[in-house]
Amino acid sequence: MTDGYFNHAKEAFVFIESLDRLTTPQGVIDAMERSFTLFGFENFIMTGLPHPEQRIEGLVLLKKWPVEWYQLYIRRNYDRNDPVIRLCRQTVQPFEWAEAPYDAEIQPRAAEVMNGASEFGMQEGYCLPVHGLSGYEACLSMSGRHLDLTSRTKPAIHLMAMYAFERVRQILSPPIRTNPLTAREQETLRWAAVGKSALDTSEILGVTERTITAHIASACQKLNATNKTHAVARALQHRLIQI
Repeated sequence: MTDGYFNHAKEAFVFIESLDRLTTPQGVIDAMERSFTLFGFENFIMTGLPHPEQRIEGLVLLKKWPVEWYQLYIRRNYDRNDPVIRLCRQTVQPFEWAEAPYDAEIQPRAAEVMNGASEFGMQEGYCLPVHGLSGYEACLSMSGRHLDLTSRTKPAIHLMAMYAFERVRQILSPPIRTNPLTAREQETLRWAAVGKSALDTSEILGVTERTITAHIASACQKLNATNKTHAVARALQHRLIQI
């Protein structure tokens, strides 16, 4: 790993440690503002994704958006046309706003959403979809004028965002009381937390890559996590593993 990766990983773990001491959503907002600014993020919103009969404002967990833009977004029901939300429903992988497709001629309301966001200083964005195994859908969407999104920064941002989401959920709901993970599942997630692939971990532990993948899949199922990074975030958040 490069020095740059270690710097980004260090920032991620400093952020994670700071969240453990927080007890309110506003505290999480303040911590995110301090740490995510390093990557160019100025605004973010953490929200559930509404069903057709729901309104999005009732699902927002926390936000730091320009007030006028938030009011306009709610008043015009932009969540129904937002290409970022549409893509959130279709993938579990984090993505840049520019990767959310729409045709401005065929979907003028989608273009209106993205152009409106840009006018309020939200020219670029990065979104983390969250899908629970029970069907729960949510996202953490972050934005700014000029973002530092590279192959080095994205893994750190992904973990930080997932951990922030889990911290807010933990503050608002009861924590996991007992550790459902086996010793080997915990060990596998610890190596994943420091950036090791399934192949790397298999070589470290002297087992097959298929075995490591099975441990990760089992941990994801037990923690109601959609992928490895989500499982790591949940395990760290609830102190089921230690780094």
